[in-house]
Amino acid sequence: MARRKSRILAFQALYAWDSGSTDEQTLLDFSWASASQLERMGEDGKAFARLIISGTLEHLPQIDKMISRHLVNWEIGRLNKVDLAVLRMSVYSLMFQKDIPASIVIDEAVDISREFGADEAYRFVNGVLGAVKPAIEKEAQNR
Repeated sequence: MARRKSRILAFQALYAWDSGSTDEQTLLDFSWASASQLERMGEDGKAFARLIISGTLEHLPQIDKMISRHLVNWEIGRLNKVDLAVLRMSVYSLMFQKDIPASIVIDEAVDISREFGADEAYRFVNGVLGAVKPAIEKEAQNR
């Protein structure tokens, strides 16, 4: 549950960043988040959220390329910002947080998408991540 709160915080930060309303440093200091949200999370939770945010932004071109390769009849620029934020942080986790099982990353993404996205967005997110996962695994084997 603690990591879910961290992922939600990271999702909110990436959504705000993509909307152009917040710079990276403001995202990472969480001055935009409510005090009660941060209090419930603790320092470990904030550190995990920071890792997702900074890692996603650092590797954004690579992440967006991976997402784009697995969109069917869509362009990344046309995606709903909620869906895009969920996909970006999840693809970051699949690519770079190898200690977290892919099934957990995808389940969390679907749950966050159900909570914050449009009615059927979770199916779209699940489908894209389901296609991205084996591609990432294949790339890892080829290294």
